[in-house]
Amino acid sequence: MNASRRVLSQAQRQLRCQSRLVTRHLDARFSSTSTSSAPAASPSSSSSSSSSSSKSEPDAAPAAAKPKYAPSPRPASKPFFKPYSTSSSTTTTGKASPSSAATAAIPSDLFYQPATIAHAENATGVADTTTDIPVVDWSASFHGIASRPVTARQFAALMKPLDVDDIEVKPDGIIYLPEIRYRRRLNEAFGPMGWGLIPKGDAVVGNSVVTREYALIVDGRFVSQAQGENSYFGADQLPSAVEGCKSNALMRCCKDLGIASELWDPSFIRWFKKNRMEEVWVEHATTKKKRTLWYRKGAVDVAYPYRQTK
Repeated sequence: MNASRRVLSQAQRQLRCQSRLVTRHLDARFSSTSTSSAPAASPSSSSSSSSSSSKSEPDAAPAAAKPKYAPSPRPASKPFFKPYSTSSSTTTTGKASPSSAATAAIPSDLFYQPATIAHAENATGVADTTTDIPVVDWSASFHGIASRPVTARQFAALMKPLDVDDIEVKPDGIIYLPEIRYRRRLNEAFGPMGWGLIPKGDAVVGNSVVTREYALIVDGRFVSQAQGENSYFGADQLPSAVEGCKSNALMRCCKDLGIASELWDPSFIRWFKKNRMEEVWVEHATTKKKRTLWYRKGAVDVAYPYRQTK
């Protein structure tokens, strides 16, 4: 009997201890919930709490003791990107956006626009159908050479003065015009497909130089022929060298049409070299040998393996 009472009293003590632990655990959870819900209060509650800070502390204590079990509303999610607007390219502060600033920085003359179209569709002698095109072996023929001059509009397009800003300078001081400028001038004078280059023979490959002869044909007439040359340093560069021969021959053939004739005028060469070019001393990064290279004035850009020196 006494043993059963002792067991019962021990069980009651354990039950009371467990009830105390559960009560403490619930109190801790309740206190953490009340503290975490306090920052999530609405702006009205925060403003009311700030306005009621001047009141006495006994009045504020009962209000803080009330638990808030309702979850606070989640703020609306922001978009991951800013919607694009075509109405204006500037921000509210009046500053231009980076994209508009980059677009404004592009020079107006960076992209080519044809200055004139000298080719006339109703010009005399122009074939209207493919049946009027004669069959000519251009590899050995000089058909139509000097048969008639160009028109007045074509003459003006071909003899147009050269823009000095289009001239490039080689490191050895030789001035030249990029071959794309010749093609554009021919397109302005005769139109695309109004002229063409015909190879007069096969490419001749040497140890370091490849050459090939081309003829310039305009409006079904022979104009000029010239040897094109280009250097190469390996078999993998041979295709590019053969293509370079075509560009070199085009430049030489265009001399007979008067395109960029200033580049072969000694007076113009001396003036350009004096006023638009500068000589810069450079040093080789490995051998330390010094030499001079030529650049356009204001466009000195020494590249590796050289560096500018005094």
